[in-house]
Formats: sequence, C-alpha cells, structure tokens
Amino acid sequence: MNKTLLTNVLSSLLILSSFFIPSYQGVVLSTGLFAFSGGVTNWLAIHMLFERVPFLYGSGVIPTRFEEFKSGIKTLIVNEFFTKENIQRFFDESKTSSLENLAGSIDFERVFLGLIEAIETSSMGGMLKMMGGKKALEPLREPIIDKLKIIISEMKADHDLADIAVHEVREKIEAIIDRRLEELTPETVKTIIETMIRKHLGWLVVWGGVFGGLIGFLVSVSNWV
Repeated sequence: MNKTLLTNVLSSLLILSSFFIPSYQGVVLSTGLFAFSGGVTNWLAIHMLFERVPFLYGSGVIPTRFEEFKSGIKTLIVNEFFTKENIQRFFDESKTSSLENLAGSIDFERVFLGLIEAIETSSMGGMLKMMGGKKALEPLREPIIDKLKIIISEMKADHDLADIAVHEVREKIEAIIDRRLEELTPETVKTIIETMIRKHLGWLVVWGGVFGGLIGFLVSVSNWV
C-alpha cells in the first residue's frame, strides 16, 4: 500500500470511527476531516503536476511546459559549459585540438553539479525544494553524464576539430543537442520526471494529512474547552 493511499484511508477511518464514540465525536471527526482534506488537497496538487484536470487552470504543468524544459536543457549545456571562452581556452592550452583531448579534459561530475546549481538558482529552485531538493535529481546523474559522453563521441566520430573554428564547434554542439532534444515528447518528459520524484512527493500527502489532522484536533479541542 503506498503512502498516499494509506494516509487517506487512515483519515477516512478516523471520520467513520467518530460516529461510534459520541463522547469525543467532535474532536475525532474534526481531526479526521482536516487530515483527509490535507491529504487529498496535496494529492490533487501532485496529480496536477503531471496530468491536466478539466477546468483547473495550471494543471498538467510538466507536459504542457515541456518545450521550455527542453529549451532550458539546451541553454544550460551550451551557455554554461560549452561557451566560446571555454572552447577557446581548451584550444589555447592544448598542444593538439583533437576532440579526444576535449573529452578527456571534461569533468563530467562537475558538469552535473553545475547543472544542479543552475537549477537551484533558477525559477525552478522553489519547485525543486518542494520535491526533495538535490536528492530528487540524483537519479539523473548517470543519464546526463552518459548523454554528454554520447555528444562528444558523435562529434569525435564525425569531425576532426583541428581545422574547425570555435564558433563552428559551438554550432555543431548545438545541432547535436537539438537533434537529441527533438526525440523528447511531452509524455517522455512527464515519465522521466514522474519516475524520478513521484516517490518523494508521496510524503507531501503524508505530511498534509498529519498537519491537517493536528490543526483539526487543536481547533476542535479549543472549541470543546
């Protein structure tokens, strides 16, 4: 039984049990109702991240914004890591301008950490904290590093960088990234993110139920007293 279902079942049982204990019916009923409303509200909010709900503006934000998601990936990779300055610096410091040297000089782990830092300081930072922080993005470490290595490998197979200008290198990197991103669909993006963070988001329902129940209990006790 998953956390979401368990939370809502327990709060429902509290509501039902209140009818069998007349002496404390108000306290138990209020606790159960607030817990249920907190759990269901948070569950609906999570559901609305991944699915469109009729008449609820803003639902399905992940699949409907997937073009921005793809654009953000390209911007982070091209503008943060493969800048003209970085490519030129590599050429200046290397005795040869082979792509093999470029691939060997890249610290892919550092690239991934840079990507995480960029997301944290972007407009998506608040959403990332709500979804579990850096740990929620940890499953993306290997896929992202593997994709970057594929990009370098493809360039190595197709081109000799010895006679290619810096701006041409950048253009080819952008073309490869564009081709990869074109393979993404809204459903693919939704599946990737859902697989990554769904288990963490389940705790939002749990804590929604807990704090909702606590608020309901305190309200009912204060009225009872």
